[in-house]
Amino acid sequence: MSAVLITDGVSKRFGKVEALDGVGFSVDLAELFGVIGADGAGKSTLFRILATLLLPDAGRARVLGLDTVDSYRMIRTRIGYMPGRFSLYQDLTVEENLAFFATVYGTTIKENYELIRDMYVQLEPFRTRRAGQLSGGMKQKLALCCALVHRPELLLLDEPTTGVDAVSRLEFWQMLDRLRRLGITILVSTPYMDEASRCDRVAFMQEGRILAIDTPSGITGLFSKPLFAVRAAEKHHLVPVLRSYPHAASVYAFGSTVHYTDSRPSPDMGDVAAWLESNGIGGVGIERIKPGIEDTFMALMESMTSRREAADA
Repeated sequence: MSAVLITDGVSKRFGKVEALDGVGFSVDLAELFGVIGADGAGKSTLFRILATLLLPDAGRARVLGLDTVDSYRMIRTRIGYMPGRFSLYQDLTVEENLAFFATVYGTTIKENYELIRDMYVQLEPFRTRRAGQLSGGMKQKLALCCALVHRPELLLLDEPTTGVDAVSRLEFWQMLDRLRRLGITILVSTPYMDEASRCDRVAFMQEGRILAIDTPSGITGLFSKPLFAVRAAEKHHLVPVLRSYPHAASVYAFGSTVHYTDSRPSPDMGDVAAWLESNGIGGVGIERIKPGIEDTFMALMESMTSRREAADA
């Protein structure tokens, strides 16, 4: 399968801040590839370089076989880009925004209507409303319509679901799945771990570096320690007490439970329960569970931090 997008050692610095540090990965034709990371991980800087809006300080990126520096004009006609912040014209109506972007790309709404139909039928009742007056979900749909109106070969979507309600997030990902099946390659970034499972492959990103790249199921296979869910009657006291246990490796609150790993290869969870009860934690329940994507991300972040601390020592 041919690669639509390739980055090789891409780095970018803003003053003392190293936003990207040797980023390298590739995205295949008609693949839905996710870049997962918290705010400040470097996702937006990476997307702006791929959209030819920033120059890398080192390394190179190729989009649709073209160098992002040497062939930026050609790339811009063949991609669709949604930045993290809503960037359409707030004072123009829904219809005027879409018509404007179609004109910029030398096409018409009618020519590619089939591609945007599922989204535009939801926007049509508001076609005369100014973009700035739309809800977050409707703004998101309008931005995607404008990015698709010229039928791009590659979509670059930078945190498109941030700040959007759960129903709109689900609808948006269903739209992306349909676009992928139509042969459009999609690179999407998100801070939401649950959205990673909707991608063909994901890259975990932190502090400008790629921590791991794999399928969602392959990513969870990187979690190497036994993982346990711990419950207790007084959860707000559970985390600090559990972290004080001599053999605790990691302790994180996850919903109604606390996810725990032990520094021993074969942990005695009966001993852990007894420790908690001796420290005033009642109603303790412990069960072994399978790690999720968020568990793996936290473990990879801890590993990266440990390596950096060791290198600085």
